[in-house]
Amino acid sequence: MTSNEQRAALQRKIWDIANDVRGAVDGWDFKQYVLGTLFYRFISENFIDYITGGDPSVNYAAMADGDPNIAAAKDDAIKTKGYFIYPSQLFVNVAANANTNESLNTDLANIFAAIEASANGYPSERDIKGLFADFDTTSNRLGNTVKDKNDRLSKVLKRVAELDFGGFDASHIDLFGDAYEFLISNYAANAGKSGGEFFTPQHVSKLIAQLAMHKQSSVNKIYDPACGSGSLLLQAKKHFDQHLIEDGFFGQEINHTTYNLARMNMFLHNVNYDKFNIQLGNTLEEPHFAEDRPFDAIVSNPPYSVKWIGSNDPTLINDERFAPAGVLAPKSKADFAFVLHALNYLSSKGRAAIVCFPGIFYRGGAEQKIRQYLVDNNYVETVISLAPNLFYGTTIAVNILVLAKNKKDTTTQFIDASGLFKKETNNNVLLDLHIEQIMAVFDSKENVDHFAKSVPLEDVVAKEYNLSVNTYVEAKDNREVVDIAQLNAELKSTVARIDQLRKGIDAIVAEIECEGLEA
Repeated sequence: MTSNEQRAALQRKIWDIANDVRGAVDGWDFKQYVLGTLFYRFISENFIDYITGGDPSVNYAAMADGDPNIAAAKDDAIKTKGYFIYPSQLFVNVAANANTNESLNTDLANIFAAIEASANGYPSERDIKGLFADFDTTSNRLGNTVKDKNDRLSKVLKRVAELDFGGFDASHIDLFGDAYEFLISNYAANAGKSGGEFFTPQHVSKLIAQLAMHKQSSVNKIYDPACGSGSLLLQAKKHFDQHLIEDGFFGQEINHTTYNLARMNMFLHNVNYDKFNIQLGNTLEEPHFAEDRPFDAIVSNPPYSVKWIGSNDPTLINDERFAPAGVLAPKSKADFAFVLHALNYLSSKGRAAIVCFPGIFYRGGAEQKIRQYLVDNNYVETVISLAPNLFYGTTIAVNILVLAKNKKDTTTQFIDASGLFKKETNNNVLLDLHIEQIMAVFDSKENVDHFAKSVPLEDVVAKEYNLSVNTYVEAKDNREVVDIAQLNAELKSTVARIDQLRKGIDAIVAEIECEGLEA
């Protein structure tokens, strides 16, 4: 079985588990229990691999919690891994006895609390705290009685324990992480807008990561101001050598549940606590990481046309992120507030690749003034229009805005990639071939009929700073070319043939009438 076949088989099994165990619990709510159990198993196995040094002859799971060797190793383990798990708290031991454990739900709650508390007073405390907050083992969503709760939890534990991830190595980690993202994406797809709003499909994430990190031999760090479950940040890790990103992954997320998912996702992809910094909060009103600026790579898929405080807070016009533009994004449409925030956090050598609602590129008012600021200061490198229906929960054909502060000229590139997609059952997808086509022309900046055009500054100014791709890239006319002369000749021939047939019919009718009179 190839690695892709193994991954596909594993994903099918995980989705089957999710469907089997949720029962009366809403699928979107119950994702936390399946995802949380996967995470619990991963960090348990990850910890065993660390504490034993990968030596299979050392059976950490069989040791007693009070073993003096364990106590001696605890401090260094927390400093390195960020947390500590005693043998009795390991997934493998809890899952083995789950069917007969009448206090399973409270035991799990105590184990999760203990794992989080193990980081108290250590540098990892902030990164570990609250990781299991959404894995509420006492919730009535699991059932009305303790027995109901334990039965459902036991079923999840047992089914996740049956999954075969192979030996604990790089492929094991990839399978775990990909399985996790697969489950998130499927819940997002089935939950519509409520789920899709925090998940960027991997094929789109891959394009965004490549745009942001194009031709950068190394970046100091990568940042997502609306990071959701962390999929965009992790695509950067997946498609580039880890050493390329020197100081790690930074992100901010406003939704508490999704914030926890992002942190779990980092661990599941073997990003250690000291290599990521995910913060909870409103990026526009309470931004983190001001002291960590600038970032060489920024990737983001912020919420489309979300409301924000805007001009209701008179101090924001003096905020260093928004002041240079001289105007705030409309209160009903925060899109350009996220763009200006990203620009402020971007380094002089870096790029930001941001998914944007297409309306911001042609509407007037404050948004036009912000476009003027971006263009006049030569920050807009490329605008790319994508195909519709690439994202979960929306069929909108979105754009990607690429910002840079080190452009070599004042032209702005426009790419019409709206025709690049493969139609699947529920959504369109970008294939690797499509991404390669986009990246090739993004790199060359060549003009390609009906696909890409680099436009001089004066032309953009003449269009009143309209940045819509279709304003500059002429769509291919797919209508059939009609030869008028040939068509007229065919019509003339057809008319002559009809006249001939009509004369023949008239002759037959006349003959029949004549025979009738003779009779």
